[in-house]
Amino acid sequence: ASSSIILRVRSQVGIWRVHDLNSFTSIKDIRKTLSKEHNIDLSDANSSPITLTPGINGPVARINDTVGGLKLKNGDMLYLHLNEKKINLIHEDANGPKKISCDGTIIQQPYEEILQKSGFRPGRLSLKDIKMKWTLADFITMDDQFTYKIKRQEKAFCERVSMESNSCNLFQNYVREFGFHRSRVAYLYGKIDENNNIKVECMYEPPQENSSEGFILLEDPMEKSADILSSFLGLEKVGWIFAHSPREEGFQFNSTEIIIASEMQIIAAGGVNEHPFVTVKVTIDSESNVHFDAFQVSKQCMEMVAEEALLPSENPGYCKVAPSFTAIVEGKPTQEVNNNFFLTVVPIEQHESEIFSNIFIPANREGSSQQTFLKKHFQKAGSKGYTYIDLISDFNLLLFLSKAFDMNTDMEKICRSVLDKSISIPEGYLLLINQLAGIDD
Repeated sequence: ASSSIILRVRSQVGIWRVHDLNSFTSIKDIRKTLSKEHNIDLSDANSSPITLTPGINGPVARINDTVGGLKLKNGDMLYLHLNEKKINLIHEDANGPKKISCDGTIIQQPYEEILQKSGFRPGRLSLKDIKMKWTLADFITMDDQFTYKIKRQEKAFCERVSMESNSCNLFQNYVREFGFHRSRVAYLYGKIDENNNIKVECMYEPPQENSSEGFILLEDPMEKSADILSSFLGLEKVGWIFAHSPREEGFQFNSTEIIIASEMQIIAAGGVNEHPFVTVKVTIDSESNVHFDAFQVSKQCMEMVAEEALLPSENPGYCKVAPSFTAIVEGKPTQEVNNNFFLTVVPIEQHESEIFSNIFIPANREGSSQQTFLKKHFQKAGSKGYTYIDLISDFNLLLFLSKAFDMNTDMEKICRSVLDKSISIPEGYLLLINQLAGIDD
């Protein structure tokens, strides 16, 4: 059975949530739900289209499209472009206010400018365009949706995180090569116990562009394979780690890092819910000591990111507040919020995995070839205490091998042997692995 999800729909009126959806729910069903819940005529999909991106010319979600077919996930945003003639809205094509342009001609005033001046909040509709009659309680309820009283969350949802030492060494040694002047990102795979303690067993570095200013995560053709492989190994994605150059004291996260941490935490939690998904950062101090620190973002931060109330800021260590929203910090409205308000500290420690060797070179590293490293890797068998199965018991190696083996049959069997060393890897698999590595029998 498909699990229930929630989608958000942004329109000129604000953001609505549509509950109890599944992969078979159609856009037609969503339109009917919105019509019923908000008393709006959405029968004409052409005049009030739903798009997958903010612009009205973006890709259209057609009435027979389904949630699964559009690959929509819990918390994703759709964009409804309401027809002003049917719900009495100001629109940029309507006969609204005019203005004189720089060349002296009279032109239609842009819709965004109208909303900036006439909306009950910048970028929002006027109250009468949302509803004709308002009570004080109605207005307070509406306005409260756009006001956040910023407060620290005292305790993280994650009790503790233990990082795998060999994985940490591989990661930090690579960023050391660049003097920690290049950022770097990896996903953390491990286990969560009943007390919300996380034990990280391995890392995976996705395709990315890195600089001293930050990182850009690229499209990853191996993302699904990494998640499937982790499930075969009894693991799940439990967090992410990023490396950054030295910063001023007190400056923990920039706005991009806060927003990405929130988005990942929301995905892991299936919405704005409590979940131990953790963010770890690593950097170096003035004495060349490397520091690993673990955090979670607060539930309030998750909500603000989900509602697109937080935006990137050029001010280090701060997030900008979107114009439609108000943030109250220590009793005063502010246009920027110190990111430290959003962070909760997670105790961190290290361990050495009993299952995974974590010494094979990770994917997507500049100037490094996993294929070239393969033979050298297996030549370690019999030295430094490594057995052949120890060397195969490496997440990055297994992910590399999944390109040559069938994921759903071959890799599952190999993973079974990794988890239970008493189960031998089939001889045919060993021969193929040796051939890939260029090792003679």
